[in-house]
Amino acid sequence: MSATSVDPTDDKATCLRAMEIMNAGTVEDFAEVYTADALDREDHEHPPLRGPEGLHRSASRLRAAYSDMRWDVHAVVQDGDLVVLHATMSGQQTGTATAFKPGGEVAAVFPSRGRTFSVTQTHWFRMEGGKIAEHWANRDDLAMCRQLGWLPPTPAYIVKMVRARRQAQRAAKV
Repeated sequence: MSATSVDPTDDKATCLRAMEIMNAGTVEDFAEVYTADALDREDHEHPPLRGPEGLHRSASRLRAAYSDMRWDVHAVVQDGDLVVLHATMSGQQTGTATAFKPGGEVAAVFPSRGRTFSVTQTHWFRMEGGKIAEHWANRDDLAMCRQLGWLPPTPAYIVKMVRARRQAQRAAKV
C-alpha cells in the first residue's frame, strides 16, 4: 500500500491506514487511527493492552517474526460503524512466532524456517468518532502454517518448537 493521507471523516481510509502502519508505524501513528481504549480481539498477550499501545505491541510482535510483511487490500466495504477489509497478507518468517492462549499463556512457539507465505484475511473494524474502537479478523492460519512449514512438522522441527516454547515460558515467568 502507498502512504495514505487520512481524512478523519473517511472511515475506510482510516482502516487502510491502520493496515499500512502495521509494518512500520510508531505508537504515535497508531494513536492517529485508534481510540485511546481500542480493543484488538486478536491480541491474547498478557497483560492485555488496549489502545494504540496494545495495537503497536501486536504489530511489533508480527514485525519481529515476519519481514517484508504487507497487506494487499482487495476490497473495502462499510455498513454503519463497521468497516471490513478483504486482503492478502504476505511476508517471510525470519524470526520466531509465538502464539498465545487467551489470558496470555504461551501456547506454541514457531522458530523461523525462512519460508515465505501469502494468505487471505478479512479484518473487521468498529469505528467510533472517526477512529477504530475495535478490531478482529478471520485469517487462513492453516494455509499459513503449511506454507511456513509448521504443519506437518518434521520430528526435528517438533524438538525445536518444544525447546523454544519452554524458553518462552521461562522468560514469561521472569
